[in-house]
Amino acid sequence: MAAGLIGRPLRLRQRDMPSAPTSPASPPQHRPLLALLIRLGAIAAISTMTALVKLASAHGVHLAEIMFWRQGLTIPIILAWVMATGSLAQLKTNRPKTHAVRGIYGMIGMVLNFSAFIMLPLAEATTFGFTAPIFAVILSVILLKEKVGIYRSAAVALGFIGVIVIAQPGSGHIQPLGAAVALGAAFMIALISIQVADLNRTEKPLTIVFWFAAFSTPVAALFLPFVGKAHDGTTWALLAGIGVVGTVGQLLLTAALRYGAVASVIVMDYSSLIWATLYGWLIWDQLPPTATWLGAPMIIAAGLVIAWREHHLHRRRLEAARLAEKEAAL
Repeated sequence: MAAGLIGRPLRLRQRDMPSAPTSPASPPQHRPLLALLIRLGAIAAISTMTALVKLASAHGVHLAEIMFWRQGLTIPIILAWVMATGSLAQLKTNRPKTHAVRGIYGMIGMVLNFSAFIMLPLAEATTFGFTAPIFAVILSVILLKEKVGIYRSAAVALGFIGVIVIAQPGSGHIQPLGAAVALGAAFMIALISIQVADLNRTEKPLTIVFWFAAFSTPVAALFLPFVGKAHDGTTWALLAGIGVVGTVGQLLLTAALRYGAVASVIVMDYSSLIWATLYGWLIWDQLPPTATWLGAPMIIAAGLVIAWREHHLHRRRLEAARLAEKEAAL
């Protein structure tokens, strides 16, 4: 989801961290059409999960318990799959420390993301999530000291204008805390995309998702004695749905990054606004106000400009690298 981090984050991690051991995972293949289709399915699944999270919260389930079932159900689902299709060796990793860091960041991101959807209407929370590419550009300046040109600078400015239009500070339309949490979630999405892209170099999507659940589930379980309680059948069904649909969505998101660049597949992320609007209307009888329809295109346009610019710069870097190789061979 963080279009602004394509290419550059991998260089950052390779520069600042020891080189990762090679795992048995086959190297990623570039299949852009497949990546787009996978990403579209992933967004449908994740959008459904967020609606279920909001419903579960309305049924009185604490956020920590929602997170436990979201992550805890992932483990038996993946174990059952790998045992049916091969062996547990598929989940072997030589990068446990990297997975642990991804688990910490992922837990923080999940807390912020779920909280945003609980606190805000679905469409508004979803739209704020579209600012992830904007934060990616900011991270590239802060972490990589990269010079950002007029295109991306204008896109960042346009995106934040869109945020202001939607939030309408002082109007009471959007909870300030909810907007801040949603923007924090978008920031974490940008940061986590660095880790996922890096892990995809050596790990299979199944391995990445499994170890995220393996590291985060025990942490969430620590809170269960304080927040867990009995539920009716409907609530248990919601929690089961969150775990199953969330696992499918996360697997698909990770797989999409394996077969295509973030800058190429990010366009599919904006379909989540359609799902959010549909679920908001069908379940809560809510439709986005005029401010959201005015601000959302600004944020989406900003993300698309950033994605286009990143794709263009990535191609220029590849062409420069090829030219340098030809000159070196002469």
